Amino acid sequence: MSTQLTLQAPLVLPPAEVPGHLERLWSDELGSSHGAATFTLVVWEGSWLEQQLVRCGRLDGPITGLLNDTVLEAARAAAISCGLPLSTAPMDPQLAWAIGNLGGDHHAADLRGQFVEGAISVHMPRRLITFAPTLDGAKPLETLVAAYCPLPEEGAGGDACGDVVVLRGGTGALRENLDLVQPLISPELPCWVWWNSSLDEAPEVMTALASGNRRLVVDSSLGDPRRCLDLLVARVGAGQPINDLNWMRLRSWRESLAMVFDPPSRRDALNHVVQLDLDVEGDNPVKGLLLAAWLADRLGWHLTATYAVDGDGSGQGIGAEFERTDGQTVRFRQMPVPVGVPKTHPGAMVGLRLICQSSQGSPLCVILCSESGGCMRLESGGMASMELAEEVVPLPNESEEMEMARLLSGGHDSTNPLLAVAAPIAARLLP
Repeated sequence: MSTQLTLQAPLVLPPAEVPGHLERLWSDELGSSHGAATFTLVVWEGSWLEQQLVRCGRLDGPITGLLNDTVLEAARAAAISCGLPLSTAPMDPQLAWAIGNLGGDHHAADLRGQFVEGAISVHMPRRLITFAPTLDGAKPLETLVAAYCPLPEEGAGGDACGDVVVLRGGTGALRENLDLVQPLISPELPCWVWWNSSLDEAPEVMTALASGNRRLVVDSSLGDPRRCLDLLVARVGAGQPINDLNWMRLRSWRESLAMVFDPPSRRDALNHVVQLDLDVEGDNPVKGLLLAAWLADRLGWHLTATYAVDGDGSGQGIGAEFERTDGQTVRFRQMPVPVGVPKTHPGAMVGLRLICQSSQGSPLCVILCSESGGCMRLESGGMASMELAEEVVPLPNESEEMEMARLLSGGHDSTNPLLAVAAPIAARLLP
């Protein structure tokens, strides 16, 4: 957490004693402090990449569950050692699996759940419950509790105090002790469930934790694309609040595209789009499909066909046709492209090209790219005869914790309505 006054130092307890200990802690030992009436945050903190990098001696530790430049640099170096493509993102689950095949038995302290990014701490969670699955699947359950208050000089009083519960062990042990956690989640306070790991793992645990009206937060860049999109669609259909960090990272792309068409002279061009091309890093298509789905929904396009597109050695792409409101066809193509230094998460956007052709005036070609070099591929193909609008999209370099903090600060007790309509379209675009 950010600077804290420790009311109770981290204490290891038998799992069965945790609920009773926390009740006594606040009613007896800390009677002069009142827990914050804010929210409960439950985190599934896999951290498989960091754990594997420590195990094989590529990181010294301790294991904190927080991404930083040191972890990312070690991950990129490990991708080369494992013979994976240069476009493999550090957070790609395939990389953690590949590192798991390397030798090594290095150990380090596991401090997951005890290190909380200040951006989250500032929102003063009443209770932070961290599930910390270990590489050793047979490891029995260990539980740790602690209590904190922000220091007075930060302008916070006793009402902001909260506690931390960490459950560490093999996935089987965590699954078998889910009943221990339910009494720790107060029904009187909002509860966020942050699945900070691949959506492919422990689905029954996610289902148990993210039940009822609890607000689920996932990252659809981590896991099998079909499972990720189907999960979004299912949760939206069930009416459960769900937010996607992968969707949130598209904010600058949506804003940049809207700004291109903000001048009155260009607004009508949106009614005459004939082609949409997207380039994404590597072979995870989800982010690009969500962007295409958002644009299709905003402009009232109707999906009529999907098909595979053969690439030029960089992998198979995705093609589709939409029908505009005036009955004309819009062709869509999304292609994976190799990159030398990939972004942190799989499937990051590289570039976007939108071609608008009306019966009046010259055609308009809009190109957005994550960096100037990425525009070159999209500039080919007869663009010289068109009016060209080209922009480099400013990409925020924010951690998962910062993105999660933005959700906490905004409340978001329901699914983003733009995501709710985009997810089903993106799922239909995926072959």
